[in-house]
Amino acid sequence: MKKLLLAFALLASSSMFAGGRFYVGFGAPVPYAYAPYGYRVAYAPPPPPAYYYARPAYPGSGYTWVDGYHYWGGAAYAWRPGYWVRPPYAGARWSGPRYYGGQYYHGYWRR
Repeated sequence: MKKLLLAFALLASSSMFAGGRFYVGFGAPVPYAYAPYGYRVAYAPPPPPAYYYARPAYPGSGYTWVDGYHYWGGAAYAWRPGYWVRPPYAGARWSGPRYYGGQYYHGYWRR
């Protein structure tokens, strides 16, 4: 009886498809993830005109102004007001979103 229980326990706790696995990973931390160049939403309607407003005061050294823009939310555009931000890495430049050829291209940070 004990042998039968042992055999059943071994079968129940394993599978012929499961096997031992050993993983080794190497990598470096990624300081900022951004959309790759050319990332787009296919065939979005054109965005509404941008809003114009006064830029808030400069907060200090190292900040970059990102202009406000409309972004595609899947069903409609939403307005993202402009803001001051520290670039994610040295030498980063903001490439704002754009609409061209019937397609909406998201903004992204680039060198």
